[in-house]
Amino acid sequence: MKDIEHRAYVGGEWIATASRFDVMDPASGARLAEVSDADAALARQAVDAAHDALPSWRSRTAHERASILRRIRALHAEREDELATLLTREQGKPLAEARAEIRYAAGFYEWFAEEGLRAYGETIPSPFPGHRVLTFRQPVGVGAAITPWNFPSAMIARKLAPALAVGCTFVLKPSELTPLSALAIAQLCEDAGVPKGVVNVVPTSDAARVGEVLTADSRVRALSFTGSTAVGKQLYAACAGTVKKLALELGGNAPFLVFDDADLDAAVDGLMVAKLRNGGQTCVAANRILVQRAVHDAFCEKLASKLAQVRVGPGLEEGVTLGPMIDARAIAKIEAHVEDARDQGAKVVLGGKSLGGSFYAPTLITGVTSQMQMANAETFGPVAGILTFDTEEEGVALANDTPAGLAAYFYARDVGRVFRVAEALEVGMVGAGTGLISTPVAPFGGVKESGLGREGSKHGLEEWTELKYVCVGP
Repeated sequence: MKDIEHRAYVGGEWIATASRFDVMDPASGARLAEVSDADAALARQAVDAAHDALPSWRSRTAHERASILRRIRALHAEREDELATLLTREQGKPLAEARAEIRYAAGFYEWFAEEGLRAYGETIPSPFPGHRVLTFRQPVGVGAAITPWNFPSAMIARKLAPALAVGCTFVLKPSELTPLSALAIAQLCEDAGVPKGVVNVVPTSDAARVGEVLTADSRVRALSFTGSTAVGKQLYAACAGTVKKLALELGGNAPFLVFDDADLDAAVDGLMVAKLRNGGQTCVAANRILVQRAVHDAFCEKLASKLAQVRVGPGLEEGVTLGPMIDARAIAKIEAHVEDARDQGAKVVLGGKSLGGSFYAPTLITGVTSQMQMANAETFGPVAGILTFDTEEEGVALANDTPAGLAAYFYARDVGRVFRVAEALEVGMVGAGTGLISTPVAPFGGVKESGLGREGSKHGLEEWTELKYVCVGP
């Protein structure tokens, strides 16, 4: 693999700062790189660069911008192995999952290269004689994004691609745990011909100092954030002073319901994806597994058999299907949730222990109740805690008993039940008979305290555009 880029990318220049911070391999604990540590001054410089580049970039035709997005997508394909290996080294997920993420990320550049050509306006019949009523979609201006560590390529692509497609310029603050993938994306943009200043990446070990610049600067007209609900609320408040356009994709606490008419083998397979993808470290991970009492024992037996086959180890090792957790804090949270469940009478059927370092055993726990920590907060790990319910109404009520509303999953075969439950679940996304719902072509986002706005699909353009109405007189 070629040398890892470790410098900030501002105004089309690679900038090495005097201060740096370490990026660690979660599998080995070894240092991967020392990365430039952006301060408030460099963040302001990035906003300056994006502001200066905006007039030229937004004046380009949608076809010109689409051509550049297609080149970014092509470079993803050409460098897939290199990008996936880097992602595994800094984030930990198995290499096969890392490759899947790189392809998923590439899909957003391909999708929005086309959708950018369809940022349509309207001609509306006017009530006034001789007048024309028109609408246009125009770029919001300078956009900023704050992205998480769990999908360090895909979460950037989901924001960057639509922003570039409609003519916005961009300032990115990636997670301090996974900045290398973000800097690799900056290199792809440069190589694809993105003009200087259009894309800027400011890695930092102090998110607050860069975040304050992005939220306070009135030239930044849109902010997109993926991360915890607590931080999302802070950003929501911080952006009030300049009334920015906000897209917030926040915490999930997703329910996974198994009804008594479900295909249990299919449900177990779906849960293995929804629970263990990226080691359970996803905002849409199944967190509360709700199983109807009549099929509880059979489902748990099948699930235990599948979990016992999971191979744990460093993500670059052949055959590994569960990599390390991101860091020691993640392990500590998982251990706290499991211990709390034990203390309140739940039964650890499988796993329930750390395997050393940042590795944790695939775990099955039965007898979980809604009073336990793992039923009220995202465990963010490979722990399947099973709750039971008796009726459809009770199952839906338990699923909705949370301030979060991002995703939900359920398995049932009765067509009437499928539609009743899908409509009754208070979430932004539902997997009915599937544990994998993420795709560039569908709107991704939540309700309640899980956020604002949608990413992906044609609706993803709306976060980065303003609708202008023009009335043309006679």
